[in-house]
Amino acid sequence: MQICGVSALGLVASLSVARNVTFIIIAVGLTCLIAAFVFAYKHKVLASASTLLVSLSSMLFALAATGAGLFDIAILGYPTLVIFAAILGGVGLFITLLSFVTLQCVLIVGLSLQGIITPHIPSTSWEHLIFTLVIFIVTGFSVYILVRDIKDLMTSLQGENIKVAQSRTQIQHLAHHDSLTNLPNRLYGETLFNLSLSECEEHGQSLALLFIDLDNFKPINDALGHAAGDQLLKSLTQQLTEILSPKQYLIRFGGDEFLVIAPFNPESDELTSLANALIGQCASVFDIFQNQVRVSASLGTASAPKDGTDFKQLCRKADIAMYKAKQDGRNTYHHYDESLDKASENKFKMLQLLRPALSEQQFELHYQPIVDLKSGNIKTLEALLRWPQPDGSMIPPDLFIPLAESSGLINELGSWVVRQATQFCAQLRQQGHSDIRMAVNLSVMQFKDDQLQRTIESALYEAGLPPEALELELTESLLIDETEQIQKQLASLSKLGITIAIDDFGTGYSNLGYLRNFNASKLKVDRSFISPLCFSEHDESLVGAIINMAASLGLQTVAEGIEDEETLQKLLLLGCDTGQGYFWSKPLPENALMEFLKSRNT
Repeated sequence: MQICGVSALGLVASLSVARNVTFIIIAVGLTCLIAAFVFAYKHKVLASASTLLVSLSSMLFALAATGAGLFDIAILGYPTLVIFAAILGGVGLFITLLSFVTLQCVLIVGLSLQGIITPHIPSTSWEHLIFTLVIFIVTGFSVYILVRDIKDLMTSLQGENIKVAQSRTQIQHLAHHDSLTNLPNRLYGETLFNLSLSECEEHGQSLALLFIDLDNFKPINDALGHAAGDQLLKSLTQQLTEILSPKQYLIRFGGDEFLVIAPFNPESDELTSLANALIGQCASVFDIFQNQVRVSASLGTASAPKDGTDFKQLCRKADIAMYKAKQDGRNTYHHYDESLDKASENKFKMLQLLRPALSEQQFELHYQPIVDLKSGNIKTLEALLRWPQPDGSMIPPDLFIPLAESSGLINELGSWVVRQATQFCAQLRQQGHSDIRMAVNLSVMQFKDDQLQRTIESALYEAGLPPEALELELTESLLIDETEQIQKQLASLSKLGITIAIDDFGTGYSNLGYLRNFNASKLKVDRSFISPLCFSEHDESLVGAIINMAASLGLQTVAEGIEDEETLQKLLLLGCDTGQGYFWSKPLPENALMEFLKSRNT
């Protein structure tokens, strides 16, 4: 539209001084320009450009043919048309117009040489100056438009390049950093590790990976919401960052797990000091949404080149050390050593054997009598799970039970234990031991799917055993975890007539409040208090206090680990009700237990 407008103004100026046939040619050209302007206004760009270029080239040809031929002023307009074609079209339109103009020039020369047209060389006049100026002004304006558009395009491209560079930088940052804490993520952490390792090798230093896992982050998320959990992670990030030096990097490994990359001198205590400082910062009090929150952390370390130089392998080893710290009581740290890797490998191999062992029923139940201390009568049998091996050895329950819990097999294994124990108890009752009861240990994982009561009811029904003959033993830590859910299920089981015993009392929280909440009827005092009873006044006072407390709450007490007559007599004096231990019998398989019961009856 700009080009059409300027060209039309130029033709109007030319029309004012044109005469005879020149006037007619320019008038026709002006009409075509108006048509091209209308096409452009209606966004018909191709039609507008074609009309403009064809009409103007034809007009210039006509002016040259009726004027001075190849020496006519109109020939000066051809470069302008070529510029128009470059502005308005692509390569095809440009080449087409250039060819068309060239052909017109050749045609003018040919017609002149053949005498068909006779060039008229006019004398110089003011009209010719006007025609020349019109051509120059239109050409200059067209060039100005072209250059201006090119400059605007270059400026726009520079702006876009800056935006692209900024976007690339932002995308790269997002790809390498955690969106919540803005810390380097695991991917970028590997790059930082490799760079730090190269520097440490140059300066003769070691490089440590410190793997941090928060111990009690989930309860905060559950109680206060994920927004509070996110705020805690950001606050913790800020505190941990403040104690790190410029060459130490804090990385968000995932969830509530962090990784610290830190160079250190292996001959100094730098690594230990840093581990203690990190644990201390994690144990700080955080103000989260008007709540004071305290967490703790378990930390594991591995170092290069001592434990290897591969980032992923060192992360795995630091992770193994961290889990060892959790086992050691949490809120502490542990350095990696090869024995941890061996233990981890053994657990993996055991896990591979666990499922086939369950499907092939390789497990056995052994039974240990629980004896009334005053009468000596066997009142209850505790069912204890055993995993015998082909070489005659046994894998201890404290090794495979946690694996069964973590692998999701504990429910199936627990159901098998309940069925086997109830059936054996029913069998003993049919053989004359009509008052014998069976005690079965439960895992916290068996409460997760709300199928525990159905499983127990089904086992009692299949065995034909009354609910009063079954006793469920629960550890203190189980009662602390997800209290409301477990309390509801235990209340339903108690209504059936099943009794509840608290196992290993004294080794956990020893909270008296939950004893009422969970309808417990027995307390089992852990063997760690019973074994030194005869030579430790402190333990004697403690056991006596537990027995008196249980009696005041209407609970019976069971002493675990009674090994000799002296301990038995001491417990009788303290008022303990029942006990179990090697003084009477170790845990026995079914046949041996039946023989043991027969021998006591005779």
